[in-house]
Amino acid sequence: MANARSGVAVNDECMLKFGELQSKRLHRFIIYKMDDKFKEIVVDQVGDRETSYEDFTNSLPENDCRYAIYDFDFVTAEDVQKSRIFYILWSPSTAKVRSKMLYASSNQKFKSGLNGIQVELQATDASEISLDEIKDRAR
Repeated sequence: MANARSGVAVNDECMLKFGELQSKRLHRFIIYKMDDKFKEIVVDQVGDRETSYEDFTNSLPENDCRYAIYDFDFVTAEDVQKSRIFYILWSPSTAKVRSKMLYASSNQKFKSGLNGIQVELQATDASEISLDEIKDRAR
């Protein structure tokens, strides 16, 4: 599936892994990246269900963009176990301009193929995706 705006295609494995996270709950997170030639979005990393939120944030590159999905489990004030699927456009201010532009222009099309996202975030530094921020946005 090629992205009309940026011309970037989406590898089939991207949707397969998202389906595994969403319906089968096999993964805690998925990080997607554009290949070296910026022609295709591919799966970069997958975290199993035991992976911590800190492991997830440490998996995001300091100087490059990524798309990320995180399945966040929490307990409500009423003591009810819930889960929210987060979509994060990780675009650190230290990333190259070309990378930021291509990720931004492909974002909407890529995200639209991931049915079931419940919370969306765009982050330029770690404070914007801190665990406290995730907890606040999940409720």
